Amino acid sequence: MLMIIRRLFLRILKKMKFLPPQKYVHYLYEYTTGKKLNLNNPKEFNEKIQWYKVFYHPKILNQLVDKYAVRAYVEDKIGSQFLNEIYGVYDNADEVDFDKLPNQFVIKGIHASSFNLIVTDKEKLNKANAIKLFKKWLSKNQYYRTGQEWAYKDVKPRLMAEKFLKDGDRSSILDYKFYCFSGEAKFVEIHLDRVIKHKRAFFDLDFKKLPYRYVAIEEEIADKIEKPSNFDEMILLAENLSDKFPFVRVDFYSINGKTIFGEMTFYPSDGRKDFYPNEYNEIIGDLFVLPEIPRGQKYITEII
Repeated sequence: MLMIIRRLFLRILKKMKFLPPQKYVHYLYEYTTGKKLNLNNPKEFNEKIQWYKVFYHPKILNQLVDKYAVRAYVEDKIGSQFLNEIYGVYDNADEVDFDKLPNQFVIKGIHASSFNLIVTDKEKLNKANAIKLFKKWLSKNQYYRTGQEWAYKDVKPRLMAEKFLKDGDRSSILDYKFYCFSGEAKFVEIHLDRVIKHKRAFFDLDFKKLPYRYVAIEEEIADKIEKPSNFDEMILLAENLSDKFPFVRVDFYSINGKTIFGEMTFYPSDGRKDFYPNEYNEIIGDLFVLPEIPRGQKYITEII
């Protein structure tokens, strides 16, 4: 019964988009985490992510969360050699011409998180169902879909087809997510076996496993994994891409020793997934130094 009540309340809350962002973010955070939110003096990492959503609004963020538009920024900062190959960008689902795509490919919604269709054998793809899925994606706005992640608010819903990446004999590629604070990478979250049995863990920059995890993680990486030959390169590239921002997570793939850019994320898990043990929420929060809002302004609209 309690679960039903919680789901009902969340459904009602998500319809209250008319609320000012400070109020909406406040209610959603406290409801989903059970913690009080102090936007005037945030301490924990996720509290500061909520502050980021409400007060940190440089226009460039709209470009950087757009999975297609960010490519121009990456090319300018570190070079096009780190970008994955793309086959097409589409404004609507019916524009996708499967006949022109290779047997293996990935189609993503560039305007939101977790909108990914991985195709390893085009002959087995139900194209009609895929089109329905794409239309559903294109009807969504990440800002309203979750906790009002400001950077996504004005991102145009589109689809992007890109090259399917494979790393040797692995069933799925490893994902290296660098948490960067004021242009300095502090640690990395590594994901593996997304297809079979998703595991992840945090590592320091010496590739030693760290003593914390996300509370919601079902399974951590238990076995020792090999440090990729391009790990140090990924650190440098992440720091280059993040040098303008108080915080951003920069993701890369290592494909047979070659570094491929993934995405830039300003609000990991919408800032509602705690670290465990609990003390690390504030320890990691201390790394995240928030800028001051200029006098006379409600928001930060320029990179400082």
